Amino acid sequence: MSDSIDVTTAELASSLRTIREGEPLVQSLTNEVTMNDVANLILHWGALPVMADSPGDAGEMADLADAVLINTGQIPAPKVEAAREAGRRANERGVPVVLDPVGVGSTPSREAVAESLLSELEFSIIKGNYGEVSALAGVESEVKGVESVGDYEEIERTARSLADSTGATVVASGVEDVIADSESAYRLSAGHDRLGDVVGTGCMLGATLAVFAGTLEDGHAAAVHGTLAFGVAGEHAAEMDHNGPASYRTNFHDTVAGLGPDAEHVTDLELADRISRVV
Repeated sequence: MSDSIDVTTAELASSLRTIREGEPLVQSLTNEVTMNDVANLILHWGALPVMADSPGDAGEMADLADAVLINTGQIPAPKVEAAREAGRRANERGVPVVLDPVGVGSTPSREAVAESLLSELEFSIIKGNYGEVSALAGVESEVKGVESVGDYEEIERTARSLADSTGATVVASGVEDVIADSESAYRLSAGHDRLGDVVGTGCMLGATLAVFAGTLEDGHAAAVHGTLAFGVAGEHAAEMDHNGPASYRTNFHDTVAGLGPDAEHVTDLELADRISRVV
């Protein structure tokens, strides 16, 4: 069993180039708290955002989209209905669907919505924090509001179990991100503590994964490349001058917008110690 995954800077650069050349249309059904940041980040990666989240319109837009993001940060009945509609249409077309089960595990209502979506739809990628992934997998977890708290010593196996039961690639975001499919789990080291000081970075990671999934044919590669690129952008934004969370947030968006295939912080990226197989 190899202890590392074969990812090169050339492959990451190729993915970034393909996004900017292809301009995939990414339909996002997300919460109102982070909608603007999600739309802007999709645009900054070089993709095209559309936020069609009403019954009727959602399914029609999914007929055109290259990827669909379903974020359950808010769960009024019309939004859930629209998510099902868009997800079903995307499944019929073979278009990747990304699930970001925000806050699952914190209330029975959120858990019921997430479980119903998992039972009715097929997802290419499921992205959540350690607590959300654990809750979806049926493992004891602690989620306060939308934040993961507590210890998750078995998160790699938990993520792999969820991947096995759903057929999706699972991204469990935390101090180190875990990316798992039914056969393996990897730890990825990329990002910065500052990302945790800005509301919505988790939602923006989900949007990033939808951008990459709408571009790359391999869902696992999309999860790895998208998570890595997001983390690298977070690191570089922290190196730029900023006075606090608000200016860091601006730096992060600017960094993503400039993170093309020839960007120095892509071409000079050292990957040897960043990704390792743990299960």
